[in-house]
Amino acid sequence: MTTTEPAMPKGVLDPERIIPPPTTVSPEAQAFLSQRMTAAGAPKGTADKAAWKAYIELSNGWLTQQMEAAAAMFPATLSEHQLERTTLYEVVPEQIAAEDAGRALFYIHGGAFIHGSGRAGAYMAMPLACTAGLRTFCVDYRMPPDHPFPTGLDDAVEAYRHVLESYDAASIAVAGGSAGGGLAGSLILKLRDLGLPLPGACVLATPEADLTEAGDTFETNHYADVVLQGRLTDSIALYADGHDLTDPYLSPLFGDFSKGFPPTILNSGTRDAFLSNTVLMHRKLLRAGIEAELHVWEAMPHGGFFGAPEDQEVLQQQARFIRRYLA
Repeated sequence: MTTTEPAMPKGVLDPERIIPPPTTVSPEAQAFLSQRMTAAGAPKGTADKAAWKAYIELSNGWLTQQMEAAAAMFPATLSEHQLERTTLYEVVPEQIAAEDAGRALFYIHGGAFIHGSGRAGAYMAMPLACTAGLRTFCVDYRMPPDHPFPTGLDDAVEAYRHVLESYDAASIAVAGGSAGGGLAGSLILKLRDLGLPLPGACVLATPEADLTEAGDTFETNHYADVVLQGRLTDSIALYADGHDLTDPYLSPLFGDFSKGFPPTILNSGTRDAFLSNTVLMHRKLLRAGIEAELHVWEAMPHGGFFGAPEDQEVLQQQARFIRRYLA
């Protein structure tokens, strides 16, 4: 009896190694790259909804504290509007120029489609709100396990309609990071399909634009990204709830942008697991004739360096783009 050895998968062997922080970034960024964020305790699979609820509640409590502390550098007042189905937070920076009174930012928080509920998401909006000097609305979209797709997208549409009651669409910028960036892209496609006026500009920060996770950097940056550890397969499955992951309302990368999309700025980093998502989305927009800028930052992992000077530079770049395009 003979046996055959399993064939080696095609590709390049990457042996275990230490990836040092480069000297080309700030000392703060180097320090951040020398540690690894942990997210222990996430359930496996999607069957145990009680376990997911417990994990999300615990994680979101920690996340809220972290985001509140980070937002302390960006003074603003925070209030709530109760919509029919969810809450819309309003962030008002201390400094809003008179010429910006008629402009607004519509922000969609990140968190792998399961984290960032409540004030955590509003705190995430504060850095860009204050850097751009714009009144900002952050939708507290409902999430799994109780509210999978398309609930979050529907909540975002309702919140955008509410903002349209006070602002012209051309004077609104839609922004989102990570899962919020993916949802921001899907929201704009949904608004267009509903016949609603599109925003004047879009900001996609390292967007979760392809839930199939097919991009190259899900492999090449698997260990280099100190923020994202591995794929988000389980939380994606929890969010998608059995729907086709190539549905543009789930993965905007698969959308038809030739029918219209606002000017868009995208950013990522060379160590970001979502770099491929961001690059592919940028190329897709350009092929459709949409004005789009891509900024890739040296050694930056997913979501930035969480306090290094480079993070402020990213915000300033986004703010300049928004100002260029808002009516």
